[in-house]
Amino acid sequence: MAEHRVRVTQDSASRWRRRAGEYDTLAEALAAAEAGDTVTVRPGTFRENVVLDKPVTIVPAQGPGTVRIEPAAGVALTVTAAATVRDLVIEAGDSSAPAVLVTGPDATPSLGGCRIETRSATGVEITDGARPTLRGCVVANPAGLGLRLRGEGTAAAFEDCEVAAAGQAGLAVLGGATAVLDRCRLHHASGAGVLLSDPGSAAELTGCEIYEIRGSGVQADAQAGGRLIDCEIHRVTGNGLTLDGEAVLSLTGCRIHDVPENAADLRGRSRLTLANTTVRDFGRGALSVWDQGTEAVAESCKIHGSTGEYPALWVSDGARLTLTDCSLHDLPDALFVLDRDSAATAEGCSFSRIRSSAVSVSGGANVNLSGCRVQEAGTGLWFRDHGSGGLLTGCEISDVATGVIVTKGADPVLRDCTVRASTDAGVYVSAQGRGTFEECRVSHGKGFGFHIIDGCRTQLTRCRAEQNERAGFEFSEPGPVAEGCTSDDVLPSGGDLPAPRTAQLTATAAPLALSAPALATAAIAPIPDCRPADEALAELDTLVGLATVKQEVRTLIDLISVGRRRRQAGLKAPSLRRHLVFTGAPGTGKTTVARLYGEILASLGVLQRGHLVEVARVDLVGEHIGSTAIRTAAAFDRARGGVLFIDEAYALAPEDGARDFGREAIDTLVKLMEDHRDEVVVIVAGYTAEMERFLSANPGVSSRFSRTISFPDYTADELLEIARAQCAEHEYALTEAAALALLDHFGGLERGPNFGNGRTARQVFETMVERHAVRVAHLADPSTEELQLLVPQDLPVVPLR
Repeated sequence: MAEHRVRVTQDSASRWRRRAGEYDTLAEALAAAEAGDTVTVRPGTFRENVVLDKPVTIVPAQGPGTVRIEPAAGVALTVTAAATVRDLVIEAGDSSAPAVLVTGPDATPSLGGCRIETRSATGVEITDGARPTLRGCVVANPAGLGLRLRGEGTAAAFEDCEVAAAGQAGLAVLGGATAVLDRCRLHHASGAGVLLSDPGSAAELTGCEIYEIRGSGVQADAQAGGRLIDCEIHRVTGNGLTLDGEAVLSLTGCRIHDVPENAADLRGRSRLTLANTTVRDFGRGALSVWDQGTEAVAESCKIHGSTGEYPALWVSDGARLTLTDCSLHDLPDALFVLDRDSAATAEGCSFSRIRSSAVSVSGGANVNLSGCRVQEAGTGLWFRDHGSGGLLTGCEISDVATGVIVTKGADPVLRDCTVRASTDAGVYVSAQGRGTFEECRVSHGKGFGFHIIDGCRTQLTRCRAEQNERAGFEFSEPGPVAEGCTSDDVLPSGGDLPAPRTAQLTATAAPLALSAPALATAAIAPIPDCRPADEALAELDTLVGLATVKQEVRTLIDLISVGRRRRQAGLKAPSLRRHLVFTGAPGTGKTTVARLYGEILASLGVLQRGHLVEVARVDLVGEHIGSTAIRTAAAFDRARGGVLFIDEAYALAPEDGARDFGREAIDTLVKLMEDHRDEVVVIVAGYTAEMERFLSANPGVSSRFSRTISFPDYTADELLEIARAQCAEHEYALTEAAALALLDHFGGLERGPNFGNGRTARQVFETMVERHAVRVAHLADPSTEELQLLVPQDLPVVPLR
């Protein structure tokens, strides 16, 4: 008699069952088993078609891989109930049927640790409202689909599962079914790693990997939807993502790389949303968006490393693209928007190391860019033809061949944008191009700042050009209209600088061919934005004391002024280190001098605005990793064109700060100073000894702050002078007795590390005003003199020591 191979263990909760038994076949055991029973199977191969129509548990007696179900044809395992299956190997070879079929609304089984090795139509088929859970299962079906879900109400959860091979899609979700995958791998499939199709069909993948696919990583169409979180798609032969037919897909924290075609191809009114996702090493485009109604949205994404020669972002045929806080670098071209009704919006994005064009707009398309940066590109922005345009606000373009090109009837609007360090023109308009430029600035270019030819009717309003080697504005023919524009190569009235090398308006024909109205519309004025340097220097001279400080600042100004004159004379100007260290106690005028220094540099054309941005450690250092760099960069951005003044900078480098985030702020600052060396002057301030520690915090710090200006404490006489100035400003006066008493008061103050210097003088004055008010308030009819005079009794009371 053959050894019994299958044991049925009865449910202990059932008192009226016959005793458990042992059986020769799975079919016999399952027929005898009742709900809740466990079927334990000894090692071996069962050539049966197994049907689980009861909520029983089936497990191998000696562990995973020891029991194999391998029928000659048909479905190897059919599940229609809430059964549990663990650690079985299932083989099948029927090309017209699935290896495992889970079907029906009562089918809510759990399959764990099973391996499906088959050459069937489908490895696992889930249909007709079934809702199974698969954990740790492996499916290899090189002849057909890996996993397929079909029908409304059908849903499945897969945890730590793997589709190791599939002749078709690794996972197909069809007919309104839904799938949830956690930590799964799908690879060596054909057609698509994941296929989503039909209205209502949806899949959510978390922590999954899709790779080695002969086709697309994920394909969605026919109004299907999906969501991927922390997933990776790579090494596919087609697109990373293919969307069509109003499909909707979102990716968060994902990686798409090593894709020979497009990382994502969208058509047919589909929609893709990307957040915190990295796309790299793609052969065609990162995002290719086609057709009216199709839309892609990307936020905080990184796109870099194209292996082909195509634009990374392609928007055409009426499609739309929205980018927010994205970074694009190391690309042949970054963003191409083509065709009428096509549009792209970008906010706070950076484009760097772009071999050709960062942004190209043609065929009547439009772009809306706000707060974007373009650095190291062939062309920053190129508006190519009639109807192409858009609005650009607060954008910065630097280190490019040409900053902005407008041609053939294109008509963009640029507001508050800057172009810096172009090797050719900063702005170039030709061939009936138009364009409106409002409050735009072009500086430090090797060619013309604004170069407009062919009589283009470009509108320039309050634009500014400075330190451009050929000229600030070059208009070859009548046409451009300039209002309130300025350039540093235009002489002010009575100016004594050498004449500019290039006139502001030239013509290909004789100058007389230009009409008077044309000359009027193209008038360019000297830069008037800042008060003259002499006025700021005069204010510096009015400050009390600070003789050595004034001399140091004047020396710097003289170096810069002469360098500017040498450059205008065609000579090389010396390279100046304009970043400063201010050392001294609080209240010695460091902030005031920094403000005046910025104004003077702006009046000389060294800085664009000359404004002062004052920060301290609390403004730069964040509370977690990464936030410090963001805060420091934001402060630096606010100071662009002016002075970044960091008070008590030594607090960024505490003595016991090995793990302090202040070091990150210093490192970030040093890099920004190098990358934008001509845009911001940085002044760091603090006590003398502590600033020495700050300068040694980073190897690049001391080399960038090569000049230190020391601010001495004010003497008692100087403090009295400050108090007198306060009186004059607020229409008070000191009696002689009060002045002597005040001088004696200042001389007797303790000058410790917390001594306030000028701040102390102002505080004493405020106290005197308060005491004067209390005294005069008791007078019946005070005279004008009594309302003004401060007397010795108005001085603050000095506590006995």
